Amino acid sequence: MLDKLPPDIQEQVEEGISILKRGGIIAFPTDTVYGLGACASNHQAVERIYAVKGRPQNIALPLLLANTSQIGEVAGTVPEVAWLLVRHFLPGALTLVLPKADSLPDIVTGGGMTIAIRIPAHPIPTALADGLGAPIIGTSANLSGKPSALTADEVCSQFGDRIDLVIDGGCPGGRESTIVDVTGETPVILREGAIAGKELKQVCNSIVFKKGD
Repeated sequence: MLDKLPPDIQEQVEEGISILKRGGIIAFPTDTVYGLGACASNHQAVERIYAVKGRPQNIALPLLLANTSQIGEVAGTVPEVAWLLVRHFLPGALTLVLPKADSLPDIVTGGGMTIAIRIPAHPIPTALADGLGAPIIGTSANLSGKPSALTADEVCSQFGDRIDLVIDGGCPGGRESTIVDVTGETPVILREGAIAGKELKQVCNSIVFKKGD
């Protein structure tokens, strides 16, 4: 994956992979908004993500994957409707909520039984996850309650030197992903984002919006 990136970006990604392997945290562009990441299996690094964002540890953190083969590493079961949505919308701006794998640390899921996963349509986060050889935390790179960052400068203005690296690449999307819960009998849109509900309906007619939306 690295050889498909421009040399300057490739160098930043290689540094990012090295930092992730050492337990550091980094910010990077995605196809939606800037992400804040760490190795999902490194307890101290995940704790630091919560602390830096000012995010309560009972709120789960989403994961970014390099490819579909990593889904089985973090999900306990993957229903057929999930694979249907994966085939049509991933890589892309769709986050799926699935039952978590037993091996996944509780700190990542906020103590809950589900995990949110996404495969971005952006070469930088997928190269990071591929180079690490494992899924990475992919929460939005902003302080809790603040707007999502779309540029490296916006990330730096919010976090300063509290993170180890900001990869400067820019986000082509600018809008958060759409979140769909596929843990029950009926898939539920929890948040409508870059992918419209009507697009999802065309692929999966049984999908519904969360009650109250």
